[in-house]
Amino acid sequence: MARCTAPVRGHSSAAAAANCPACRYKSRGYSGYSGYSSSYPSYSGSSKYSSSGGSSSRSAKPRWSKSSSSVSYTSSQIQSLTPIREAVEVKAAAQPDIRDAFLCHAWADRKESAKELHDLLETAGVKVWFSEKDLGLGVPMMRAIDKGLVNSKVGLVLVTPAMLERLPKESVADKELSALLAGNRLVPIVHNTTYDALRNVSPLLASRTGLDTSEDSMAEIAEKIAELVAI
Repeated sequence: MARCTAPVRGHSSAAAAANCPACRYKSRGYSGYSGYSSSYPSYSGSSKYSSSGGSSSRSAKPRWSKSSSSVSYTSSQIQSLTPIREAVEVKAAAQPDIRDAFLCHAWADRKESAKELHDLLETAGVKVWFSEKDLGLGVPMMRAIDKGLVNSKVGLVLVTPAMLERLPKESVADKELSALLAGNRLVPIVHNTTYDALRNVSPLLASRTGLDTSEDSMAEIAEKIAELVAI
């Protein structure tokens, strides 16, 4: 049987009692020494470690988002948009007076989803190059597109079923997308389709993850683009 190592009057401290082979397991061994029991933190109220896994992915903030912003991002969105933001900062520093975004879209979407996105972006304070308003009568299309691309911080590609039909064909979209991909200034916005469908048509474009209206509304996407291009 283990013998107590304490003097007649007992242990001089809680730590000494805890180290005693005879006293450490007595009924009063741990609970009787308040100093010992309180020396370890309690995790019963540590809610930040419990159920925050799912919500934290939707409440993350990128470095360019203001502290007062209510816009939330997923971690994958931040990861895909960070290099775009870096390119935006470089472009804006070199050309401070350029427009915020160039909107690439299928011709069939010009009066519907593309116009909706354009209007929401403008409402959010984004200056957008949009063919419906910026491609005037008699202006050579390719020259106007070149100018729009050069003088925009970022390119937005509205990926819809109509765009998926247009991409395999040799068209204006080829020139637009090539320029945007080369400059790392491309943000695909998938609408009414999927990345899998895009990957079947354009693996290169699908490799650039962006935003998706199945995750965020068009208005929320416009707010994210507004934060992305704000300098």
